[in-house]
Amino acid sequence: MRFGYHHSMCPPEQYAPLALEAEKLGFDTVTVPDSICYPKEASSKYPYNKDGSREFLDGQPFIEPFVLMAYLAGKTEKLRFSTSVHKTALHQPALLAKSLSSLQVITNNRVVYGAGISPWAEDFEVTNVPWEARGKRLNEIIEIVNGLMSGEYFGYQGEIFQLPEIKLCPVPTQRPPILVGGHSKPALRRAARLGDGWIAAGGELEDIKGMMDQINEFRKEYGRDHLPFEFQAMTAEAYSPDGIKRLQDIGIDEVLVAFRDVYSGEIDDKSVPEKVGMMEWYANEVIAKVR
Repeated sequence: MRFGYHHSMCPPEQYAPLALEAEKLGFDTVTVPDSICYPKEASSKYPYNKDGSREFLDGQPFIEPFVLMAYLAGKTEKLRFSTSVHKTALHQPALLAKSLSSLQVITNNRVVYGAGISPWAEDFEVTNVPWEARGKRLNEIIEIVNGLMSGEYFGYQGEIFQLPEIKLCPVPTQRPPILVGGHSKPALRRAARLGDGWIAAGGELEDIKGMMDQINEFRKEYGRDHLPFEFQAMTAEAYSPDGIKRLQDIGIDEVLVAFRDVYSGEIDDKSVPEKVGMMEWYANEVIAKVR
């Protein structure tokens, strides 16, 4: 089992000291959220809390994830960094592939790319990207990014994107694994067909297991069940040794912990020492007892 620490949209000045402590305390990964803006008026609902409200995000500080991961990688030695998740469908695939390959090179292969679709139509509006066919757009972006990571000439002719044969240089010695986010059936199918893993953004143990079983069925259908695949989960089960054992039993490879319910609208007023205290508790009471 690997352990990831999620900063949970903390004040920007806290990112570096908390990442350093995470590395010191035995966490394997630091995860980074993604958000472009908060619209003044919007009709979209947030899919990962019960009432669909989004007010908890108003005024929350988000640093652009690739900038933040590069900054934190320069201050650490062995931590992995993952996006959880990047709003991939908003981006142009060749430029995304260039940024991601560059980041993987300069971090010495310490990046895991969590890919997803923004649930907000307003994100698509402000980036001048069509809301329609967003799932197909994400699928093609993942295919192009993976193709360009080979370091060989790669071209693409899809329904949305057409790319002449080009080559990126440099490319990393290890392609960054792509973990697909989302709980819908199309998202689970996408993870099985195109991904190197899947991210569970909350949920009860049985619900997560059901989605994992569905992904594994799809992987067999696509003839990909022999390939490495990583299951990552953020869930209440992750906060005790017994819960970790239950997650291991269903096949979870990494848990993400945050020590804060961001969906509640709770103000993040804790200091770095207070947060380090929670991380130390987790390292002593959970990580040390299951490794």
